Amino acid sequence: MAAGIYLVSFLLFLNLRGLIAVETGVFWGTESSQPLPPEKVAAGMLKRNNISRVMIRDADPLVLRSLSRTGISVVIGVPNDMLETLNLSRKAAESWVQENVTRHITGNAGAGDVRIEYVAVGDEPFLQRNRDKYAPFAVGAAVNIRLALAAATPSRKVKVVVPCNADVILTNASLPSSGHFRVDLNKTMGELLAFLADQGAPFVVNVDPFLILQQSQTFTLDQALFRSTPRPLCDGSHVYADLFSAVVDSLASALTKAGHTDMDIMVGKIGWPTDGAVAATVANAQTFMSGLIDWLGGGTPLRPKQPPLGVYVFSLLDENRLGDGDNGVSRHYGVFTFDGQAKYSVDLGQGSKPLAGAAGVDYLPSRWCVADGNKDLVNASVAAADVCSTADCSALASGGSCGNLTWPGNVSYAFNSYYQLQGQRANSCDFGGIGLVTTVDPSVGECRFLVGVRASAPPTSVSALVVLVCWSLLSLSHLVHVY
Repeated sequence: MAAGIYLVSFLLFLNLRGLIAVETGVFWGTESSQPLPPEKVAAGMLKRNNISRVMIRDADPLVLRSLSRTGISVVIGVPNDMLETLNLSRKAAESWVQENVTRHITGNAGAGDVRIEYVAVGDEPFLQRNRDKYAPFAVGAAVNIRLALAAATPSRKVKVVVPCNADVILTNASLPSSGHFRVDLNKTMGELLAFLADQGAPFVVNVDPFLILQQSQTFTLDQALFRSTPRPLCDGSHVYADLFSAVVDSLASALTKAGHTDMDIMVGKIGWPTDGAVAATVANAQTFMSGLIDWLGGGTPLRPKQPPLGVYVFSLLDENRLGDGDNGVSRHYGVFTFDGQAKYSVDLGQGSKPLAGAAGVDYLPSRWCVADGNKDLVNASVAAADVCSTADCSALASGGSCGNLTWPGNVSYAFNSYYQLQGQRANSCDFGGIGLVTTVDPSVGECRFLVGVRASAPPTSVSALVVLVCWSLLSLSHLVHVY
């Protein structure tokens, strides 16, 4: 009898798929040492692939300018290191809004005509490992940003959200029905939820199924990748065939227990890495992304008619400046490589057509730096280890695409990574005389020795500068008002 109830519940859940559309967007990060020109990304990739929604980490003016008059809905971010200042000063918040929203937004005469939909205050400020570094300031900063938006026509229609990592939720044995917010966040979450409810804004959660899988003993790789499994997670009469649905319903349970049963959910970041660790492969990423896109046709067992408002795929491009504490695997979440070439096929809005990559990429010459086998390489490993503290060697990790390289191939990979990072400067392939520049591609199988691109000027966000300058001037003139 119990098995029959589970089967009926699961079949009903499957039948609801396809009835409700969830809007898909992408997270466009620019933490790359050789970023593509923003116009190549906006016009050449987002528009050509019919991507209608994008989230960016900050409010970089060059990125926003490239999104002008594209019709793409944009979520702009406020970096964590600005939260304390914005929490303390309404004036600082007004300056930030004027510089980063009002002058770009649709309907502002003479401005860039960017369709800004949300301001995301902070990047997972309640992340547990950050302790109280940002958490005490996030809601206050969000309140001041919202007040500044309300006073700035036409910015007043922009909603304010605070993206949270899924670690704000705790469960008992991973059962979604037991989901609740972390005890240390009880007061803060109460304030945040009231703030979101007052403006009709969604709760934004970032979900990393790959990381959750590494830390969980409940879920399998098949469940994380949306593949059929003979042992789905059963929670009462609800059946969970995939990890993502369980996470979403854990949040739904937490919201219900906090008195916000009907609050919408939006997924701010979700993706799968293609390199840097075991199971971080192109094949698994394609399986995950295809499963996610299929999943977006409906709701969850707890919310069959109320799916997430939107999902932002993390990430559009690989970013080699990421990787805090994860051995660099976060550098490989892009659907596209750092130079804008599709890694696999997935429908991001373009339908059945192949993904369109960046066109006209200005590559550096076809040259690579390797360890010179004719020299004494006794100190080569030490040199390579030193190089990897600066360059991206994450593909050499166990399970990575270059993890099977033997010495001195792994040394050559490290040398080349540094050489390309330095724009192929002549003296960047010396390494005490044991480096050698070659025009023969040293790539082996799936291990690709990359060639860099001539990067555009690094993204130059003026957000923090404007706020800090205004804060300093106000402080010096004793005109600061703390709200």
